[in-house]
Amino acid sequence: MSQRYAPAGRLGVALAVSASVVLAMTACGGTTKKSTDSAASSAPAAAGSATADPNAPTKTGLTVAFLPKQVNNPYFTISDNGGKAALTSLGETYKEVGTSSGTDTAGQVSYVNTLTQQKVSAIAVSAQDPGALCTALKQAMSNGIKVVTYDSDTNPGCRQLFISQASSEALGRSEVDLLGKQLNYTGDIAILSAAQTATNQNTWIGFMEDELKKPQFAKMKLVKIAYGNDDAQTSFQQTQGLLQQYPNLKGIISPTTVGIKAAAQYLAGSKYKGKVLLTGLGTPNDMRAYVKNGTVQGFELWDPAKLGSLAAYAATALASGQITGATGQTFKAGDLGTFTVGAQGVVVLGAPTVFDSANIDQFNF
Repeated sequence: MSQRYAPAGRLGVALAVSASVVLAMTACGGTTKKSTDSAASSAPAAAGSATADPNAPTKTGLTVAFLPKQVNNPYFTISDNGGKAALTSLGETYKEVGTSSGTDTAGQVSYVNTLTQQKVSAIAVSAQDPGALCTALKQAMSNGIKVVTYDSDTNPGCRQLFISQASSEALGRSEVDLLGKQLNYTGDIAILSAAQTATNQNTWIGFMEDELKKPQFAKMKLVKIAYGNDDAQTSFQQTQGLLQQYPNLKGIISPTTVGIKAAAQYLAGSKYKGKVLLTGLGTPNDMRAYVKNGTVQGFELWDPAKLGSLAAYAATALASGQITGATGQTFKAGDLGTFTVGAQGVVVLGAPTVFDSANIDQFNF
């Protein structure tokens, strides 16, 4: 998690090289209380049910639909535009659909059903809930539609591939480590998450809680996990509530781009600025002002555009018959390089970077 990105043009190569299963899951969004790194003992549906031809040509005329957790979320706008750019370069058709709420699982199901009726070639979805979409996604796969999850996974049997931002374990542990160093490993802390059902959030939080059991964190106490539902106003209010309920609070971890920005906004305009430290997952453009004014010392993320791009390449490789999602298969993802399918159909983008005052101006996303 401490590995840093290469600036600008070198970013894609750096991510491709670092995409190892040592970082086994994804970042900014949804969850179950069970890690998708170890979820489900069965192989993903249809992963080995067809024969792959790695030398097959990439089909043209494919339609890949992106279904993010929330269409008006800046993080997913960046991510899905990365998918659009990749599909355009391949001569494929891109479309995006989705709900304006990060907790509208029924809406996500409805969109999956509609895309199945439209007979798209593939669906790339960031799931609001690990199980709620399963029936609809399995129906899509039974109709020959390839299913890729990105950012936030479903249960493994409900898709062919999961495009993970980074290892969920590395993400969870590194955020605790980052805040621990900032607090000199002392003080009460809280977590400001997205939705209670968000798969990736809960997985990361599980590793955070485990990391806090280590001896060096003996003087740090997790007093509460709050939920902002990936809504700016709710997250802002939850931050205010945490500080009112826990006057001795020293730090907050918000592993969601909406949550960390809202928390930073509250802290920057309050008496707690510089006294209550904040870290988590955010974009440089959202957090730049808060790093420069001293509200935030450091936070982390991967390049969301690269995540969406990798999801698009993976979906195209599946729809072209170059891979099926079986462990050990490889596929090319343009300038990002070549990726290998890991256990449970997981493909890891790479290690995120820590952004602070020394490097944040090198990034623009």
